Formats: sequence, structure tokens, C-alpha cells
Amino acid sequence: MMKGFSILWFAVCLTLSAGAQQADWCKKLPRPAYSKLKRVPVADSWFEVYKIRPGIFAIYEPHQLEEVISYLIVGNDKALLFDTGMGISNIQAVVSGLTKLPVSVVNSHTHNDHVGDNWRFTDVYGMDTDFTRASARGSKQDAQDELAPEELCGALPVGFDAKAYATKPFHITRWLHDGDKIELGGRTLKVIGTPGHTPDAIALLDEKNGLLFTGDSFYLGPIYLYRPETDLDAYVASIQKLAALTPGLRLLLPAHNTPVADPGYLPKVVIAIQRVRRGEVKPVAKEGKHEYVFEDFSFLTR
Repeated sequence: MMKGFSILWFAVCLTLSAGAQQADWCKKLPRPAYSKLKRVPVADSWFEVYKIRPGIFAIYEPHQLEEVISYLIVGNDKALLFDTGMGISNIQAVVSGLTKLPVSVVNSHTHNDHVGDNWRFTDVYGMDTDFTRASARGSKQDAQDELAPEELCGALPVGFDAKAYATKPFHITRWLHDGDKIELGGRTLKVIGTPGHTPDAIALLDEKNGLLFTGDSFYLGPIYLYRPETDLDAYVASIQKLAALTPGLRLLLPAHNTPVADPGYLPKVVIAIQRVRRGEVKPVAKEGKHEYVFEDFSFLTR
């Protein structure tokens, strides 16, 4: 009986994946920006890996609507993985093929699509917030929602159990605060608290190299600002905080869609969100939400 059910579920998953290939977002892949980046071969076809700078690898998941990007940041003594992705396939195995140094995990925030493989790692840092503590307990519904037919592009990994898919609980070994610094050996990362998208949202600044890992505070595409935990006033303050860093930046590394963006976008985002808050921009309806559209990015709100 169970064997028959497994076969049926596998057939359903294949059908969902095949149907998802017709989704509009899927038809637009690959994004043009990736043709200019150096791709690093990896065995797991769920991921694509790109070398952005020496010691900086973008680990991209192009087969799911979120198009999540995690970053492996390598120093002389240790490495840091900024987010662990969906947890649909094994990001730890990919990371171990890129570096043999000890790896610590830091999350840009603890939404399910950024902490999916936290449980595979023994050294996980987290922002000292109640939201982080709640997320670390794991959840199932948000993860299951990611498998809707229109969310997928191509086949799920072989052996993936869609029915059991959930964000597994994980243990936090060190609590972080705004302004903390993480030393990797020859590379220092500064934690910048950017609450708004979530209470525990952060960016990472590699000041020496002019790199800013923005998490979900900024990326090219619709920036999600509609969840119950989102605080728009806090978001405005946080994006202003990041925009103030622009003169010292060479590159933005966002957590969705494309792994590189010009720092000049940050002041534009500040102006755009201020205009939205003043009621100067008319939204368009999108899937029961309001989208405020600007050049190359938008805000999706309740």
C-alpha cells in the first residue's frame, strides 16, 4: 500500500514539475546577467555556482520561483556561508566541494527559503531576536507552499520527498548584534542590522573589498514587504542606512534573482520607498497585493 502511494506521489511530483516549466518566470531564464559570470561546475544540478570575486561564490537555485542565492565567503582561516537556501537539495555537499576550511553559517534573515539547510551545519550564528528563535524551531507550511506547480521550474532532485518537505529545526551557536565583526582570516565581515523585511534581517559588509551582501533588503525584482513580520518604517530606516555606505562600495550581492548589482541602486531605493510612503506612487494589483513599480525593482506590499 505504501509502495503504491510512493509511486503515485512521485508521478504527481513529475507532473507538477513539467507543468511548472510553462510558468512565465521560468520561460525568462536564464537571466542575462549570468552569461557574464564565471560558472563553477558542480555535480548537483539543483544548484548553479558562480565565482563572483576571489573567495566569493554565489550558490544559485534557479529551479524554484524564489531564485534564492546563498554566498560562500572564503577567508584564509575559515569560511562563512551567508544563507543555506531552500533545503530542497544538499547545499553542504556543494560547499564542501568549494572549500575544505571550517564553515560557519550566518543568515540574512530566517525566512524558510534562506535557512533550509541550516540543520546540516554545526556552527550557526543568528541575530538575537525572538523572530530568530521562533524560526529556529522549524516550520512546514511555508516550505510546502514553495512546491506549488507555478513555483517550480524543471524537475525536483532525485530522491526528494516532497510530502515530507519542511524547514527543519536548527541550533544557534552564537548570537549576533548590529555592528559585530566576523573574522575569516584576511577578510573581515561587519554585521549591519537591517530590520524591516523581517525583525532579524541583516546585511554583511566586506569594507576592504567594497562588497555589500544585502540579503532581502535589496535585489533586482519585486522586493517582498507584505509579510506580517514586515515593518515598513524600519525598512525605510534600514535602506537609508545601507545607502549611506554607497560611496565605499564596489558591488552589491543580493539574495535573489541575480548575484551582482550596482551600488547606485541603493539611493534610488531610498527615494522610491519614500515616494511610496508619501502616497506619490500609484500601485498596481498583483495577486491580492499592491506592487509599486520602478526601473529594475519594485515593492510588493499588503
